[in-house]
Amino acid sequence: MTKLRVGLLFGGRSGEHEVSISSARAIAKALSAGQNLHKYEILPFYIQKDGRWLAGETPQKVLGTGIPLLESPVAALEAPNLIPNSQTLSKWQSPAQVNEVDVWLPILHGPNGEDGTIQGLLTLMQVPFVGSGVLGSAMGMDKIAMKMAFEQAGLPQTKYKALTRAQVWSNPCVFPKLCDEIEATLGYPCFVKPANLGSSVGIAKVRSRSELETALDAAAGYDRRLIVEAGVASPREVECAVLGNDQPQASVIGEITYSSDFYDYETKYTEGRADLLIPAPIPDAIARQIQDMALQAFMAVDAAGLARVDFFYVEATGEILINEINTLPGFTATSMYPQLWAHSGIPFPELIDRLIQLALERHPAS
Repeated sequence: MTKLRVGLLFGGRSGEHEVSISSARAIAKALSAGQNLHKYEILPFYIQKDGRWLAGETPQKVLGTGIPLLESPVAALEAPNLIPNSQTLSKWQSPAQVNEVDVWLPILHGPNGEDGTIQGLLTLMQVPFVGSGVLGSAMGMDKIAMKMAFEQAGLPQTKYKALTRAQVWSNPCVFPKLCDEIEATLGYPCFVKPANLGSSVGIAKVRSRSELETALDAAAGYDRRLIVEAGVASPREVECAVLGNDQPQASVIGEITYSSDFYDYETKYTEGRADLLIPAPIPDAIARQIQDMALQAFMAVDAAGLARVDFFYVEATGEILINEINTLPGFTATSMYPQLWAHSGIPFPELIDRLIQLALERHPAS
């Protein structure tokens, strides 16, 4: 049987470069397990932090070690962990091995990876790829567009205010009025976030005017679009995984617990700082409601293949508020998305197989 050649694309230019490598390593292992070993051939492609694509032995070495290469191509060529016969090209060039790929599996987290940019490139290549297309990826990345779509779909969520960097970095007369408006409409505590960064990067929980001003200035340094969200009193943070295209399925519900002030970057990626409870200890009726809302959110942003949808569950009132959708969640063996499906009866290798088949179903080769 001829094996399907899977272009495993990882690394990337975002702050989640190392997370991407971890996800790609887990996926490569799954593609080499059980029946997948006989169905698929892995063609790894590594995007350095400076944007250059590498094919050949170097991506294999990065997958083996889990250690990213240096940004500078000159320094990288001198580094002991770069194999000389690997192909390194200019930023706008792609390796010749690209032409051998039957289906792409992009596992690039954050900007330039799950925001529709790489999806646009893969669409132009006219080769099937796993995950959402340009629209679903872009809406899933931009928190403002995402919340507007949720609002249109009638999904309950926290109050929020959309801002721009120009408003924050405006003259001294305008900025105080902006802060006054945020205090009046959202109150404290509230969360200041860049609209287009993942993994809680640049997010701050603020409780005072001085903290608000500092957080807005910091977030504006990350993105030209910002969002401020009202805090939720004593929420439980629960998540649901979605799998499918036009007829998606929802997984069991999982819950994240942690002792830090909120689920920030350090808590998310430091071992032992957060616990995952699967299935979440919540009433069955609440779980079904969350699953229904997850599917609605998936369709609202035109997602495809996979997504993880995050919610706030206020146990005291029974209120469920949608927080966000992630169209390319973390994919290590211990990440929430694959664990939710493992507890729903789909083990990791089978999950990867299903995602590839969904890609072929949605993007038939031209």
